[in-house]
Amino acid sequence: MSSEQPNLVAEMQPDIENLYREESYTDLRIAQIRKLTPVKMDGTQDEERTLIFIGETQLMSARGPLPIHTPIEATSLEEAFQKFPEAINAAVEKMIEEAKEMQRQEASRIVVPGQGGQGMGGSGIIGPSGR
Repeated sequence: MSSEQPNLVAEMQPDIENLYREESYTDLRIAQIRKLTPVKMDGTQDEERTLIFIGETQLMSARGPLPIHTPIEATSLEEAFQKFPEAINAAVEKMIEEAKEMQRQEASRIVVPGQGGQGMGGSGIIGPSGR
């Protein structure tokens, strides 16, 4: 690396005030939940911050697997799994609305000859794991 280029790796500093321990739970079928527990620098749980739960799954689309990740408002793992379907459905609905908005914006765009704009297809979502 030349002396003129900044050393980006040396400039990266972890946020040691925002550390989390990550645990992963799955039903080995469709649901995965990541539990993020806030911790202090010594690894002990930071009771002043709240747990974070993230639901994950994959839906099959016409273009292949579509990963879905969404936060789940919960205070326990049991509650997170209970709220999993609702959270995933809300995330999918939001994603579909965003795709529709992108389609509307693309359709209303002025087409300039030679730019070859391509529209987006429908969502093509089949369901969890293609079932």
